[in-house]
Amino acid sequence: MAEVRELRDVYGRRYRVGESDRDLLGRPRSRIAWLATAAMLAAGVQQYGFGAIVPALSRAHGWTFGGIVLSLAVWAICQAGAAFPAAWLRERGRFPAPAAMAAGAVLCAAGLVTLGHASSLLTVFLGYSVLGGLGTGLVYATCVGAVLAWFPDRTGSRAGVVSGAFAYGSVPFVVLAAALPAARPVLLDVTAAVVLTVIAGCGAVLRYPPRHWWPPTPEPRTWALDRAHNRRPAVRHYRPAELFRCGTTLSLYLVVVLAAAVLLFDLAYLATFVTARSGPGLAAAALASLAAATGSGRILIGRLADRLGRHRILRFALLAGGVAQFVLFYSGEHRHAVGLLLGAALAGLGNGCCYTLLVGLVREYFGEESAAQNFGILYSAKAVGAVVGIGLAAVVVTSHGFVGAFTAAGVLSLAGAVLSGRLTQPGRPKSLLPAA
Repeated sequence: MAEVRELRDVYGRRYRVGESDRDLLGRPRSRIAWLATAAMLAAGVQQYGFGAIVPALSRAHGWTFGGIVLSLAVWAICQAGAAFPAAWLRERGRFPAPAAMAAGAVLCAAGLVTLGHASSLLTVFLGYSVLGGLGTGLVYATCVGAVLAWFPDRTGSRAGVVSGAFAYGSVPFVVLAAALPAARPVLLDVTAAVVLTVIAGCGAVLRYPPRHWWPPTPEPRTWALDRAHNRRPAVRHYRPAELFRCGTTLSLYLVVVLAAAVLLFDLAYLATFVTARSGPGLAAAALASLAAATGSGRILIGRLADRLGRHRILRFALLAGGVAQFVLFYSGEHRHAVGLLLGAALAGLGNGCCYTLLVGLVREYFGEESAAQNFGILYSAKAVGAVVGIGLAAVVVTSHGFVGAFTAAGVLSLAGAVLSGRLTQPGRPKSLLPAA
């Protein structure tokens, strides 16, 4: 093993060189990517599979639709809220990755079992929303953080693969939940056992590299000057306490709120909207299309963003997500199956892909030093989005029906596209920015 030393590039970024991934792990770092992907495949069921069981929960217990979807809102608040504390504790050595993943595995499984056997909404809120949400947040933050740490030279593409798994891993569950509605408790129990085994197994061997670790190739200072990989490097490194002193932070936070609100609205309401008009089969197909497009789209978006710029791709993604809401409503109302599936796919490619872009934007705007913690802060905007996209949407659905709700969702996404066009790097004069 070569001598371990620290280098700095022209932007002040630090690199720890001299240790290969095989020196640290005994295997290539690609193993970490596979472990994180497998864990995210299991963890995403609670979010992307929830809509598929909403009709069954309502029929089995007579619970109100508003109460059921509100449990998803609380789940999203807990899930998003766990990201920053998990990263903060891990950075200080108080909550290492294996411990976080083990806790996340148990809590995720508890959330799924609760959905299968709860006899009251209060139990659902405690078991699924709080425990399941916190568990999923721990897994999400740990896996994304691992990718940031092990792939500093390929963050965009790797983050796309890992975060994409969070969405498309739920497709088999959605299909089975629609095909076997009477077997919901057994299906959720089996899913919980699989989730527990996969996440705990992956977490037991998941490790983080030393701080600022850099792979043997490419040479970091040469890589830093390569405009293909560093289109607009951050002007300086922002610590979490400094983040909200930047106007860009508020703008980016609002963009994430709007994107999350629209995606969560679709996940909460789409299945019920379609079931009432075309039956549960097409509803399940629409949800599966949404999840599959979100997962595969995050991989594609991650690669395109590295080449074309995250700023530009984010704007087009939100524009697509806004148009998708009008396509979904029109196709659902007129029972156009093909249009509905295309609208769901467009929604997944649009609003569902913004979290992948957020990983890269945080590094591009706020630097590398506290990337995982800063991502956790910005990701917490999903909690606010849950209040808007699920909580306030329930009021709109009650007062104006689904036409008002889908219209509002479309307008919010289009507003996010406009706002994203105004994002600028903190500390860099606008006149020096390249055309977006």
